[in-house]
Amino acid sequence: MVHLNITLRLLALPIVWVGIVQLVFAALSEWLFLDHMVVSFLIPSLSMLSVGAILYFKYRTIDLSKASYRDALIYATATWIVSGILAAIPIEIIAGVSFTDAVFESISALTTTGATVLSGLDSMPKTFLMYRQFLQWMGGLGIVIFVVAVLPMLNVGGMKLLKAETPGPVKDDKLSPRVSSTAHYLWGVYIFITLACIMAYYIGGMSLFDAVAHSFTTVSTGGFSTHDTSMGYFNSHTLLWISNLFMVLGAINFGLHFRVFRHRDYSGYFRDEETRVFLIIILVLSILVAGYLFFEDTYTNLFESMSYSTFHIISFITSTGYGASGFTEWPAAATCVLIMTGYLGGCAGSTAGGNKIIRNILTVKIFNRSLKQMIHPHGKFAIKYQRSPVQTEVRSAVMAFMSFSAISTIIITLMLMTTGLDFWSSLSAVAACVNVLGPGFGALGNNFAPVTDAGTWLLSGAMILGRLEYFTVFAIFSPMFWKD
Repeated sequence: MVHLNITLRLLALPIVWVGIVQLVFAALSEWLFLDHMVVSFLIPSLSMLSVGAILYFKYRTIDLSKASYRDALIYATATWIVSGILAAIPIEIIAGVSFTDAVFESISALTTTGATVLSGLDSMPKTFLMYRQFLQWMGGLGIVIFVVAVLPMLNVGGMKLLKAETPGPVKDDKLSPRVSSTAHYLWGVYIFITLACIMAYYIGGMSLFDAVAHSFTTVSTGGFSTHDTSMGYFNSHTLLWISNLFMVLGAINFGLHFRVFRHRDYSGYFRDEETRVFLIIILVLSILVAGYLFFEDTYTNLFESMSYSTFHIISFITSTGYGASGFTEWPAAATCVLIMTGYLGGCAGSTAGGNKIIRNILTVKIFNRSLKQMIHPHGKFAIKYQRSPVQTEVRSAVMAFMSFSAISTIIITLMLMTTGLDFWSSLSAVAACVNVLGPGFGALGNNFAPVTDAGTWLLSGAMILGRLEYFTVFAIFSPMFWKD
């Protein structure tokens, strides 16, 4: 049974949280950045705090223990939609864009997609730029997980919310018997890596403002920058390699990070099958693309080819979407590799998007078993992951996900083409949004401003679809979902 009153009760929490965030940025504008953006944040903030308080007190007697898994799916989807709309209000006011574009920018931030309709970032107020960066950091591990972490009242049924939000096919790998403790551990690791990234960027040559701003979008694998030319603004290979390290850390399972840090056993990364394959894919693709770029004379020497190749392969496979040194002008074969790399994705339980490496591993093993079965019809071949048999329902879910991913890309691309975009621009835009990746190619090589309003709303929905990994959203549109 679906309990809409429970959803409204829970939605009070993200509404209040977005209001608090905007209140903090109103204070930062007044006391730190001194750029006179107080009113643009303060008025929306007070409105949200008021609405959140009304919802909370109106439904405060609701018993959350009655929350079903269907309620969790509705809540997870509604949280991204509501938060995206509310967080867009200061963007619309300060950037002077339409409501449609502001919502797109906001959802892109919160889902850590990194696609943008804005230009002239270098001259925009610092409060606005940091707000935009912080939205990505906040969305990195998910607003729902944040709510679970900071509000113990959600311990009852909290795992339903955590499972509805957490990316990946295997969602029962708890670090603690208490779901709030699990969420705390995840956020503890997230904050620790973010602080380390700030220090590394600052030592590497960024200003403190840029170091903080870019750490938010590196560890969250979001990709927003405070500069129009993204990481290319700094013209520093040192910073690119620092970014490589922390993008990779952001794209590795945070539960694995926690276990490795707790036991001080760093070999755990290489014993984990998903992480090992993830790192091998990065190494192989980086070398292949670097060799291709070098022989195509895209860069002047092999070091530059390797540096830019590795940076962009990591940026795309982790769904961060940073860019540097005119990668949108790469030869067509190289840009195709980048788009396909974006579909591979990072590891499950990380901030990265894409299909996730674990699903790619299982898909290859399923195909391999099918081939063996054709050759040896009476043979019995087990599919194992981490030396353990993979359950039938997991295999089915993986193949269903891959089908949803491919079909969604085709349908949304065709729909986007009806708005007037050419095929290549449409395909790269859809790939960027469903994989929460960011950069587009073709007509969208600079930003997504050329997309029509209808196309912009379509891509906003695609970002939420990709962030919640298809099933959560599709389930809500199923007639069976609403039947008791």
